[in-house]
Amino acid sequence: MGTLWFCLVALMITVYVVLDGFDLGAGIVHLIIARTEADRRMVARSIGPVWDGNEVWLIAGGGTLYFAFPALYASSFSGFYLPLMIVLWLLILRGISLEFRRHVGAAMWASFWDGTFFLVSLLLAVFYGAALANVVRGVPLNADGQFFEALWTNFRPYGVTGILDWYTILGGVTALLALSIHGALWVALKTENGLQERARIFSKRIWPLVALFTILVTWASFDLQPHLAQGFAARPWSWIFPVFAVAGLICIIVFLKSDGKAFFSSCVYLIGMLASVAAGLYPDVLPSSGNPAFSLTVENAKAGDRSLKIGLMWWIVGIILATIYFVIVYHRFGGKVASSPGEEGY
Repeated sequence: MGTLWFCLVALMITVYVVLDGFDLGAGIVHLIIARTEADRRMVARSIGPVWDGNEVWLIAGGGTLYFAFPALYASSFSGFYLPLMIVLWLLILRGISLEFRRHVGAAMWASFWDGTFFLVSLLLAVFYGAALANVVRGVPLNADGQFFEALWTNFRPYGVTGILDWYTILGGVTALLALSIHGALWVALKTENGLQERARIFSKRIWPLVALFTILVTWASFDLQPHLAQGFAARPWSWIFPVFAVAGLICIIVFLKSDGKAFFSSCVYLIGMLASVAAGLYPDVLPSSGNPAFSLTVENAKAGDRSLKIGLMWWIVGIILATIYFVIVYHRFGGKVASSPGEEGY
């Protein structure tokens, strides 16, 4: 049961990154590709009907983590308390920036919230990438499964580590670039004319950076965390996930002028990258950067099997209802965003 729930938690986190990732990406790129107030309004309207629903997957993933792996939840939420509080406030500010910009007609008001939307989207992408890099690198767990890290120490990913070092910052920048191109491809898919073309041009120009940083973070991850190579060696079939990531990345540039295929390729790239991390770390759920015996694994972090079996039935019911809702919403708001500058709302 532990392995099954490990896969389910990884699945929910991946779905969140793919769906809310294009919301964050749209926020990052909108000041770059949107030239006018009408353009910025169009970007907001491209994510307006779905962005808050996409965040449900983050809440659901956190709730599932709490239920299935309480030891991991307790350790990570206490050890990462400061960055988690920062992420919480950034999520709140992102929602405020989307909702408040249209309540006052003054240009300065809209510009302020546009800048806030850009900044919080950028910081969220960096923090998410740095958080994943912390998990890959490992944290200084003690025998009780607890740890504490300062926000930064000497910026080295070994010894007395902080949440931020050169490796976790590399992970944050990689996430920033990956979600930027993901968001730009979504904007290209949902808009037309000049805004669509600028989104395509942005994607083409940033693609080499995404490819470069993907290579760099992959090399650094295998160099710093030997458990990754051991995991892939023990399960050769899991190499299919890096293959998916590479194929998705290549197909982005191949299908750049076919917006639907390019965006789907970006989804495959993100899924492949996240699945590669999960497959490489398994059975660890939070590696120890000190004594490997202190690492939290699927077995020592999971809840009781009876609880997991009962919870699985309720999880299935919940995920079916959530899936139906998302299918209806994305079908209802499918197609290009209508250009209606005088219309209220997104």
